[in-house]
Amino acid sequence: MTGMVEIVVLAMVAGFLALRLYSVLGKRTGHEQPLPPVEERVAQAPVTAIDGGRATPVPARDSVFEPGAATGVRAIVAAEPSFDVGRFVEGAKAAYQMILEAYWRGEAGQLEGLTSDEVRRAFADSIAERQTAGHVLDNRLITIEKASILDAQIDGRDAQVTVRFEADIATVTRDSDGNVIAGSLSDAVPTTDVWTFARTLRSDDPNWVLIDTDESA
Repeated sequence: MTGMVEIVVLAMVAGFLALRLYSVLGKRTGHEQPLPPVEERVAQAPVTAIDGGRATPVPARDSVFEPGAATGVRAIVAAEPSFDVGRFVEGAKAAYQMILEAYWRGEAGQLEGLTSDEVRRAFADSIAERQTAGHVLDNRLITIEKASILDAQIDGRDAQVTVRFEADIATVTRDSDGNVIAGSLSDAVPTTDVWTFARTLRSDDPNWVLIDTDESA
């Protein structure tokens, strides 16, 4: 049950993140449990996401972790056996969509308690700058082609999981009168984003907090 709660909370992370906010954030450079093959975990994991206050199933897809992340993933599973990589990645994909769409709507008020202070300040400032300029984003997430865990680390009980998202996004920026000043909804832009989530394992707080964003090379 704890694993499901983790993913539901992760999927509820919403309220910020621009398609290209890198100019704001900058680029920052028990007993061990056996981990079943990731394909098996993804196929069998019953995933739940929050949509409009209702819990709805999210189909498992070909989400994986990269070979270099295997040691870290196994360490997290050993520290907290309820952690399921398939559920986590599917929840991260749901969070990715919800965060982007919330940012595009300018819903900065949903940041509290969901991000590190640094990330929260950066995104709140970016939203404020956009609103001051009178710009409105009319973006669309067309599809998430792939989400994979690039890295996983654990230090004591503190875990970090980095996920790379490969998505197609249609981007449009409008002025205060609704006129298109940049982008096109007819052409999707291939986009790669790298987000890092953190959580203290075996704690009462099931929330994975977004602590960093970056652009993949």
